[in-house]
Amino acid sequence: MRYIFVTGGVISSLGKGITAAALGTLLERRGLKISLQKLDPYLNVDPGTMNPYQHGEVYVLEDGAETDLDLGHYERFTRVKLSKINNTTTGQIYEAVIQQERQGKYLGKTVQVIPHVTNEIKSRIMRVAQSSGCDVLITEIGGTTGDIEGLPFLEAIRQMALEVGPERALFVHVTYVPFIKSAGELKTKPTQQSVAKLREIGIQPHVLVCRSDHPLTNEVRAKLSLYCNVPIEGVIEELDVQHTIYEVPLMLQKEKLDELVCRHLKLELPEADLSDWKSFVEKIIHPSHRLSIAVVGKYIGHQDAYKSIYEALTHAGAFLSCGVEVKKVDAEEIEAKGAESLLQGVDGILVPGGFGSRGIEGKIETAKYARVNKIPYLGLCLGMQTAIIEFSRNVVGLSDAHSTEFDPKTVHPVICLLEEQKNLSQLGGSMRLGSLLCKLIPNTKAYEAYGRESSKERHRHRYEVNNSYKPILEKFGMKVSGTTEQGELVELVELENHPWFLGCQFHPEFQSRPNSPHPLFVAFLKASLEHRYQKH
Repeated sequence: MRYIFVTGGVISSLGKGITAAALGTLLERRGLKISLQKLDPYLNVDPGTMNPYQHGEVYVLEDGAETDLDLGHYERFTRVKLSKINNTTTGQIYEAVIQQERQGKYLGKTVQVIPHVTNEIKSRIMRVAQSSGCDVLITEIGGTTGDIEGLPFLEAIRQMALEVGPERALFVHVTYVPFIKSAGELKTKPTQQSVAKLREIGIQPHVLVCRSDHPLTNEVRAKLSLYCNVPIEGVIEELDVQHTIYEVPLMLQKEKLDELVCRHLKLELPEADLSDWKSFVEKIIHPSHRLSIAVVGKYIGHQDAYKSIYEALTHAGAFLSCGVEVKKVDAEEIEAKGAESLLQGVDGILVPGGFGSRGIEGKIETAKYARVNKIPYLGLCLGMQTAIIEFSRNVVGLSDAHSTEFDPKTVHPVICLLEEQKNLSQLGGSMRLGSLLCKLIPNTKAYEAYGRESSKERHRHRYEVNNSYKPILEKFGMKVSGTTEQGELVELVELENHPWFLGCQFHPEFQSRPNSPHPLFVAFLKASLEHRYQKH
């Protein structure tokens, strides 16, 4: 078993997760079985209750774990299927340590950060390594070197490297090398200071992955090598990509990162075969068609809030040799200005999931605009529910229709709380979560998109379609096209008298992969292409 630890320095949002995932791509393509893990220094038990403006999207795994968005990169860039043990937070660590102290498991000892907290962190790393049976475990430490909350994690990985031995552990430090315009040069001092902080606690990085918007000169590489005590071949350039994040594995392969890693870890393996990956990237860079897709949400201002949705659109676009231009539209702006002024001219409309009442009427108005103007529509989770509310109000004639999430006293609760949720007091981890079977109804657009009778899909919600309204919805032309396995809950709806209007209760974006796009996204973009060419 080998261990690679990925740390970050200088500033946050450098792309440690993408770097770790891209390295996973390269090692996997060399024939290794890998797994990936994220250690997050925040005190939340998981990111499930965090506002997306704080931390980006919450990525849901098959087992229902609400995790950091970097786990989405891990699953998209590699073939691994992750579980709740692949994301550990400070909150989980301290919760476990305190529980063990209360149970007397420390035999009366004074409980301290070292060894009790660091031992718990190490046990979480070992648990992933052992349960996955991987050849190499890549562990990313969240935050920035020097943050006080990250110190126990850095100490734990220092100890691990000592315990497993120098040929079984590798430290990769992702850092930032800024270009100072007025001086006309790249500056290495921030990286030097970041590495100095690591070395203070006993971690000497073997590799520097240098994020920059300017190429590293030989002089800069030599300077970083000298002052950071890293061999010059260990100074890896990672430039801002021009077109797509999926270029990163190709860039790192060109820099021979995987070759360096294999040499250090004493792994003799063939070169990574990235031919299909290159083909995928080529389709993104040189598409045959172009599409404009509006994504109407309440967290549009944060680029990571709907990360998996944007990636799923990219995957489906590449499959259809179609470049997707995403038009980000704030649902509250639609409330203020109307849908026509903001959505006119788009080829398709997607409304993502979310929580809370802000922007709801804007999403309802968006669904109406797509329905009336025959524009392809894909509603995900709350995007399906708002479409049902709109249809109930404006087609069925239930003018007061709403969800009890936003109006507990609504006369027509077409969307309501699950019975088992009604007495819950905790928000975290209390939803319908994880991978569940969806049974597809024949002779529907959903069935046509999948081409099979069922699919396992990932969920994250509390409220459901109220079954008592199903007959009247179907009478007026909104067809249920997918249900849970026994038919008790609605999973998919679509409009009969519309070219392509579909809503799903689950989150298909979490299942989409570069060379295996999700069928609903492919069908949605196909319909959007047809709509585009009909317009012209």
